Amino acid sequence: MKILVLNGPNLNLLGLREPALYGKGTYAELEKHVQDVARRLGVSAEMRQTNHEGTLVDWIQAAYGAFDAIVLNAAAYTHTSVAILDALKAVKARVVEVHLTEPKEREEFRRVSYVGMVAEKTFSGLGFGSYAAALEYLAANP
Repeated sequence: MKILVLNGPNLNLLGLREPALYGKGTYAELEKHVQDVARRLGVSAEMRQTNHEGTLVDWIQAAYGAFDAIVLNAAAYTHTSVAILDALKAVKARVVEVHLTEPKEREEFRRVSYVGMVAEKTFSGLGFGSYAAALEYLAANP
């Protein structure tokens, strides 16, 4: 199984950005964690990060036929991007949404998830464990 793991804005600043909320682990450590979990599960995971909405849309579109599923942490775009929602609908990809924190326990505006409107499953509030849970879910439900 080939899984595309996409990350949105500011995740490149993990470890620096609000460590009390997002933890002290860096993006490089998150990448290592994802690759370790993927190896353990016998799946392939390609991980990417961008601060640009259009780049996420391009990557989602390019995933059509190239990947079996997308694990997506759209970060702030989760709550704002109809473009990402439309791209996910267009490619009819299997999508699992992930978040390091629990959006439902944060500001009111974070409680709407456009990604969640098409995601078959969401894992949130588990830190790096949200990614592990998503990969485990996909591996168990090919």
